[in-house]
Amino acid sequence: MSRKATMTTATDEHIAQRLQLRRIMMGLSQKDLAQLCGITFQQIQKYESAGNRISASRLFDLSVALQTPVEFFFHGLPGHIEREQRNGKLPKNYVSDQPADDPLSKNESLKLINLYWKLSTDKQRSMIMDLLNTLNGQE
Repeated sequence: MSRKATMTTATDEHIAQRLQLRRIMMGLSQKDLAQLCGITFQQIQKYESAGNRISASRLFDLSVALQTPVEFFFHGLPGHIEREQRNGKLPKNYVSDQPADDPLSKNESLKLINLYWKLSTDKQRSMIMDLLNTLNGQE
């Protein structure tokens, strides 16, 4: 009896990306999230790379640990948006996620924002803004 190979789907990859996005938004490492869920950080790595599918019960556990509804992980799936528009729950011009080239859709941007707000004083934040303005040729 041969075992059927499970292929990663676009939905699996989408959920994996949303998991990583939320973890970073919360300022958690993979190890932190793993501890909250009672699993290994390697398992979180596999979930975030879509190497392992996330079961419904594990997705619920992750949503609790990440303080977000389970719906968050499905937000932005094309079929999900079209279905909600048909049901009148979303306006026709609804845009669920930023375009791929939007800087706010990148993990690096979320890390930068988290680090910025972790600075302890307004003066430090002002210095960072001055530095960024200078590097970008804006005085």
